[in-house]
Amino acid sequence: MHPTVRRYLDDLVDAARDVLGDDLVGAYAAGSVALDAYQPGRSDVDVALVVADRLDVARRRELVARLRHEALPCPARGLELVVYTRAVARSGTAEPGFEVELNSGARMPFRATLDPADRPAADGRFWYGLDRSILHQTGYALLGPPAVEVFADLGPDDLRRLLVEALRWWLALPAPGAPEPTASVQAVPGPAAPEPSAPGRSLPRSVASGPAEPGPAAPGPAGNGSEADRPAGDPPLPGAEDAVLGACRSLVRLRDGVWLSKVAAGRRIAATGAYPELIARCVAARSGGTPPGGAQARDFQRWVLRQVLDLS
Repeated sequence: MHPTVRRYLDDLVDAARDVLGDDLVGAYAAGSVALDAYQPGRSDVDVALVVADRLDVARRRELVARLRHEALPCPARGLELVVYTRAVARSGTAEPGFEVELNSGARMPFRATLDPADRPAADGRFWYGLDRSILHQTGYALLGPPAVEVFADLGPDDLRRLLVEALRWWLALPAPGAPEPTASVQAVPGPAAPEPSAPGRSLPRSVASGPAEPGPAAPGPAGNGSEADRPAGDPPLPGAEDAVLGACRSLVRLRDGVWLSKVAAGRRIAATGAYPELIARCVAARSGGTPPGGAQARDFQRWVLRQVLDLS
């Protein structure tokens, strides 16, 4: 684990323990940190806290005040933190079920949600069941029992349904990597959050109106995705690489049963002969290379959605 992130996570756990005391059952790193794929300057820090029982509103607000970037500076793009009760973590439910959701960082739009009912449906409700599935397989215990003992996985039907919802949600955005308008947040104590300097990669999660259908079939998988395949008028679009590699993660999880990092998932899909040049460009873009065009990313997302729908 990156040493700066390790120190930050130690401080975060200490601050959470100050607020929650013995009610803090466990703390778990997820995402790129847990998968040993953290990239300084690019990655978020994803954390899940597990508590013994429901929290009252005052403690939820205090937790936000202590853990937000202005109180505990995050060394990454930002912190994405979710708090679950032990019962919800063990349930394997597809419902959000969180106590607190906090997104805060120097380059991340601030958001704090203290009740799942306050989260707009248009922002997506599929994230949390998928996040807990990832934690079940790959969560890194900072405090408490191993993640596999704390978080239950989704059942096959719920997993497939949430992955389809997620892919359709991403396809409904104006463009891969497009800036997402900031949603309203719950009022919380503490200093005012700064204006966001860059769009969030996952939250706020506002979408364009209406669900997207799979659309026309993309070209056959073998040998496509080359620079020559990029349509005229489809310039490189920053963020499109994450749209492609994130879709790879979904397909690998459903097809092979494992959650991988975006880059590892992309390489696994490319090894099957599907879109090798496009995926190679996306991997390179995460280290400063030129990203693909938005139309290419959309074609790939539609192809992945078809694969997921066919794996029923």
